[in-house]
Amino acid sequence: MASEVPAHEIVVAQTPEERQQCIDVRINVFHHEQHFPLETEIDEPVPSTYNATHFLLRLVPSLTPIGTIRAFQVKSSNGDYCKLTRLAVLKEYRKYRFGRELVEFMHEWVKAHALETNADGRPVTIVCHSQLPVQGFYAKFGYLPEGEQFDEDGDPHQKMVLRLPL
Repeated sequence: MASEVPAHEIVVAQTPEERQQCIDVRINVFHHEQHFPLETEIDEPVPSTYNATHFLLRLVPSLTPIGTIRAFQVKSSNGDYCKLTRLAVLKEYRKYRFGRELVEFMHEWVKAHALETNADGRPVTIVCHSQLPVQGFYAKFGYLPEGEQFDEDGDPHQKMVLRLPL
């Protein structure tokens, strides 16, 4: 018998407390579980060319944070794109496929934002740096590897790119 999916919601983190809950989930997953350096999970003020949006997955009605994903809007001379970063779901909740739900929610948010600002309807480019063991996860959404593998925070990664139609 399959486990019943707990009641939950995904919201755009609006308050400092909600953004801190996103960081706390990332610290739990990336630092405590996967042993990445703690400083990689502490958000520094970002350059003005970036605009970060944090998405928070939480149980309802308790509002317990259990997952997060972050998106940066990047302005570049090579073309603007969105960068998907820091997808994390607490280990005990991964069996519910919440990672997929977070990515789909972020994709819908990116589409809505692009439709407001992209008059010609061009596809939106989304970039992520995937840990090698989860490349297949991103490939299911249509992300394709681009370039050589590289080291990020002491772990091999692959740049993955999606051209998301509007």
